[in-house]
Formats: sequence, structure tokens, C-alpha cells
Amino acid sequence: MYDWVVLWEWIEIAARWLHVITAIAWIGSSFYFIALDLGLHRDRNLASGADGEEWQVHGGGFYHIQKYLVAPAAMPGHLVWFKWESYATWLSGFAMLVLVYYLGAELFLIDPTVMELEVWQAVGISLASLAFGWIAYNTLCKVFVNANQTVLMVALFVVLVAMSWFYTQVFSGRAAMLHLGAFTASIMSGNVFFVIMPNQRVVVADLKAGRKPDPKYGKIAKQRSTHNNYLTLPVVFLMLSNHYPLVFATQWNWVIASLVFLMGVTIRHWFNTKHARKGNPHWTWFVTVLLFLAIAWLSTAPMRTAEGEGEALRGEALVYASAPGFQDVVGIVQGRCSMCHAAEPGWEGLHWPPKGVVLETEAQIAQEARRIYLQAGVTHAMPPGNLSYMEPEERAAIAEWFRGAGAEDPV
Repeated sequence: MYDWVVLWEWIEIAARWLHVITAIAWIGSSFYFIALDLGLHRDRNLASGADGEEWQVHGGGFYHIQKYLVAPAAMPGHLVWFKWESYATWLSGFAMLVLVYYLGAELFLIDPTVMELEVWQAVGISLASLAFGWIAYNTLCKVFVNANQTVLMVALFVVLVAMSWFYTQVFSGRAAMLHLGAFTASIMSGNVFFVIMPNQRVVVADLKAGRKPDPKYGKIAKQRSTHNNYLTLPVVFLMLSNHYPLVFATQWNWVIASLVFLMGVTIRHWFNTKHARKGNPHWTWFVTVLLFLAIAWLSTAPMRTAEGEGEALRGEALVYASAPGFQDVVGIVQGRCSMCHAAEPGWEGLHWPPKGVVLETEAQIAQEARRIYLQAGVTHAMPPGNLSYMEPEERAAIAEWFRGAGAEDPV
């Protein structure tokens, strides 16, 4: 019978790949249109009545692009809408959140040393926080609708800092960073679904009815699109952060996440200024480097690792710890893996456990049962290059132990 855990792993791989593909499409189109809009030549008296134009060359062809500030005089026969990139990115990202963090909450979402939570409580906090993010952001946009947009962005930054701290008080470090990314991405996709697309539909409906469109709808949509432009890079960083313990497993992880948002602003400001032909703000690179160095310094604070001794086992971890062959697996892991996966790694050149995974105690090994099975039982991914000479019989023992625990259920 096909191993259901392996099949489940491939489901996660498919969802992750889809998420990356759709995110590339969304980010690419977002960056392209912001750069195009900023670089339009608006000093030409165009017979078409367009606000600006640009000539571009790519892939062996020339493109002549014009932008109408509100709308053209008549409805075009065909329109290309840019919306499914955003929708598919959010839906695939939420699928990943469910597959990895909700269904694997005891391993990835909940950290008892941070807060004792039941699975349903952790999932409820997660869902509620994502909904709160959109409500809070949308309210800020309405309150500061006529204010300087810098004031609005500062207010949004305060919310993001507060959420950075909040997530680290309720979830594991890895889950906290991922949720801050999901929190921000939900705001971005909400902009597309609740504001940008509806406003564009109003303009299209006016054109079809022969009415003159109200320019306010385009201005509001452009505001939200610009916000998305500045939030994109921090989201990408946060989604990648689970690969780097120096980001998610340190004492000041919430401050690190907050500073990443500032780096996203300085980097995008440089690109946006260049695209608008308004100079070359070298100061943004200087500030970005200073912020990055500050983040690197903050990451030197003590790692947040789970306590080893006396840690209570529950849920799946308790099942694996009670399964036949567990003591043999503990000996294998401690002999072949723990020199690297330790609070203080003994392998030369390693200064922290890879991906923040510590495998020194029985409790820690039981909690990481699924990953041990996939990395060292089913595949030969670990140890890297088999540097600790794990024998085929030892891999077979790991697989037999995991399967003997009744782990055919992938969740």
C-alpha cells in the first residue's frame, strides 16, 4: 500500500509549487505596472486623449503602451483583467497554511513554552487575526483618506509592529513569522478583491452605459495598488524566513520582522524613484544596509529553543513515543543526528541547529517524528551526504517505528 505520509508530502509540494508560481505571476505584474505607470511620458499631447505613453522593446518586438487617467472615450472590445494572479496566490497560500500549520498545529503552530493552546484555539486565533488585519487596514485607509499618505503608512507600520509582537506571544517563532506574512498578504489580496476590482468594474459599467466615469474610483484603486507595491518584498522575506532560525528562533524575532518592513520601503523607494526618472536616491541603499546590519546584530541574541528535559508529550508525539522501537530510534537519532541538531551543535562550523530543529531528548525526537521519517527513513536527505554514516538497517528501523505507530493518517 502506498505510504500515505509520502502522498501527503507530495500534496504539500504541489500546493507550495502552485503558491510560488502564482506569487511570481502576481508580483511580476504588480512590479511591472507600477514601473510602467511611473515611467510614462506625460509631456506629450496625445491625439488619443491618453494621459501618457511609453515605448518598450522585449522578446524581439516593440510595444506601444498608453494609459488613460480615468478611462477611454469608449469601451474597448476586449479587456485583459489582472486579478486571478492575486486570488490564486492567496488561495494557494491559505491552502499551505491549512496543510502545514493547521493540520500540523502541534508541531509547527503551537509552542507550549510560548503559550499553552489547544489546536482549535490556535487555529481560531490565526483565522481571527487575518480577518482583523483587513478590517484594521481598511479602516485606516478610510480614516486617512484625505491625509498625507505617509501618515497612513506610518499608522499601518504601527499595526504591523504590534502584530509582530502579538504573534510571537502566542505561536512558535516559525509560525509567528509566517503568520505576519499571511497577515500582510491578506491585506494585499483584500485590496485587489474588495477595492481595486470593484472600482474597475464600476468604471467599466459606466463606459458601457455611456456615462462619464468618476475619477475617484481610479485614484482609490491606485492608492491600494501602491500600498501593495511597498508591502510585497517584506512578505516574500517572511515567507522564506522559516528556512532560517536566525530570523524566527531568536529573542528579537518580532523586531527583526518589523525592520524588514522598513527595508522593503527603502528598496522599493529606490526602484520607484528610478522608474519615475526622479534621480538616484543612493541614501536608500545606505539605510537598507544599516537596517540589515541591525537585523544581523539582533539575531545574535539567544536562540528560542524548546526545553528538553521534563517536556510534556501530547497528541501525536505521545503516540510515537509509545510505539514499539522508539528507544532504538532515539539511540539512532542521538548517535547520527544530534551532533548537529543540538541546542549547541558539536559539528564544526555549525553555531545553531539547522532550521531550529533540536533532537537531543526523547520528547524532541517524538515531536519531530514525521520529519525524521521523511528525511532519514523514506529518503536519504539526512544526514547530509550521510556524514554520520547512518546504516540502511537504521533507516529501516526508523521507517518501521513510524509506520508501527499507525501513522498512515497523514495528518
